[in-house]
Amino acid sequence: MYKAPVDQIAFTLRHVAGLEAVLGEGRFGDLSGDLVDAILVEAGRFASDEIAPRAEAGDRRGATLRDGRVTTPEGWPALYRAWAEAGWNSLTAQPAVGGQGLPHMLHVATMEMWNGGSMAFAIGPTLTIGAVEALSAHGSQTLKQTYLPKMVSGEWMGSMNLTEPHAGSDLGVMKTRAERRDDGTYRIFGQKIFITYGEHDFTDNIVHLVLARLPDAPAGTRGISLFLVPKFLVSADGALGARNDVFCHSIEHKLGIHASPTCTMIYGDGRFGDEPGAIGWLVGEENKGLACMFTMMNNARLAVGMQGVAIAEAATQKAVAYARERTQGKAPGWQGAGMSPIVEHPDVTRMLLTMTALTQGARAITYACAHAIDMSHVTDGDEARHWAERASLLTPIAKSFATDAGVDVASLGIQVHGGMGFIEETGAARLYRDARIAPIYEGTNGIQAIDLVTRKLPLSDGVQIKGFIEELKAIARAVAASSDPAFGETPSRLEASLADLEAATAWLGKALADGRQAEALAGATPYQRLFGLALTGAYLAKGALADAGDGRRGERTALCRFAAENLMAETAALKDRIVNGAASLATARAVLG
Repeated sequence: MYKAPVDQIAFTLRHVAGLEAVLGEGRFGDLSGDLVDAILVEAGRFASDEIAPRAEAGDRRGATLRDGRVTTPEGWPALYRAWAEAGWNSLTAQPAVGGQGLPHMLHVATMEMWNGGSMAFAIGPTLTIGAVEALSAHGSQTLKQTYLPKMVSGEWMGSMNLTEPHAGSDLGVMKTRAERRDDGTYRIFGQKIFITYGEHDFTDNIVHLVLARLPDAPAGTRGISLFLVPKFLVSADGALGARNDVFCHSIEHKLGIHASPTCTMIYGDGRFGDEPGAIGWLVGEENKGLACMFTMMNNARLAVGMQGVAIAEAATQKAVAYARERTQGKAPGWQGAGMSPIVEHPDVTRMLLTMTALTQGARAITYACAHAIDMSHVTDGDEARHWAERASLLTPIAKSFATDAGVDVASLGIQVHGGMGFIEETGAARLYRDARIAPIYEGTNGIQAIDLVTRKLPLSDGVQIKGFIEELKAIARAVAASSDPAFGETPSRLEASLADLEAATAWLGKALADGRQAEALAGATPYQRLFGLALTGAYLAKGALADAGDGRRGERTALCRFAAENLMAETAALKDRIVNGAASLATARAVLG
């Protein structure tokens, strides 16, 4: 059973991501270390005691659709209400609309725990929180007053409607249309697919944020607008009124996250209302909807990264527990009676340590991204711009590396279990099934790589990435300066991986500058992994150098050394693939027909 790793989360927040220093500077007002600890402990209790015990049954039962109504697994609506009533939905929202105004770092830390308990449960609230951010940033005052208080409290939930059957990631070809009305509203017509929690029984109302195109809109993504379309219309006094002309046509039968309803939504077919068309309100400006939606999508991308971290943590916990109990053969040097626990076998030890290193590295990357977001909000001028760029740089890596790690770690978890891992009753397979969607949605990891290389590396003419690499190299120098033999070859291995990162970054920059975009894009995904591995090595080293007074510095140093001497060598091969792989990719394409 999953148990939220509160101590490890707190350590990473404080000593690796940077929360400790910021608290010391008073950047977050009255927020203290004691309050942070109290929040994390209670979140850990709720995730471990309330959410996790329902995960297996929720997966078996799944979400069901009948007569346009979705029913989630037994006990899940009550679980959601308990979660919302405890105030978890309002953690980072502004106090003016009922929020607690806490840092984003605490949001991602708690999101890790909710997803560790059940990814299928946590993804619903994730989208509501993103919708709150988008509406807060771009909605009219009337929309904010009408919808935000109940969305922040969790009384109503939100959804994000982008994808259509013919348009996956290419939103420029979407067909959902909006028509203006004289009363200032719009009528929405179209179909959206893969809409997470588009219909459910958690709340009385669902607030859909929907991308659609006006008749006179420019072609492509420049002609997309964003609309708020509630399931039930809201009266002037805030009470729910008539049903809007939107409904769930079907739900998907998926590989994983079975308890999460993934819906096909139909807007404006005349099923509800006096005339066809779902009534909607413009969010932001006409034809500027994609920029508004990206406020929600950027939030969601980091949140999906947290799903990867959470699944990796849960899979590691399960695999370690099994390996300690399962006996098989005799490991080298085993002196005990009978067979040894498989954790003693070198190959199993290697797998478990790989799982642990990838999990902790992904956690540090995602938390560092959240830290950058927070710093961009509590600073001004050039400093705020620096932190905003740092968050932009880290977001695609946080999303992609963490979700890839979730899949890799969950797969290793099945391997540790052996044949029992392939059997559903152990729960290892569920984690792998759940993890597999995360590299796909909210922008596939390939799209994240394109974004990283073409948009994020050039930030401030390359000054941001160069400065970041210098910060990472300073960590490597600090490890070398420690002269601690427990680090083994960490200093040289970490320096080499960062040199690979620096060289690959320079090569990609030149390729783009020379107009060789195809070559740069051929190396984008390997570069993204190289970056994530280099960050993992650097952040594990930063953690190992920190003395948190918990007596675990030796463990952190040992894990850092393992990662440096067993995982970091991959960066050299990735750099070679980036620099030399494009030509063969182009010539071999003919093999595919």
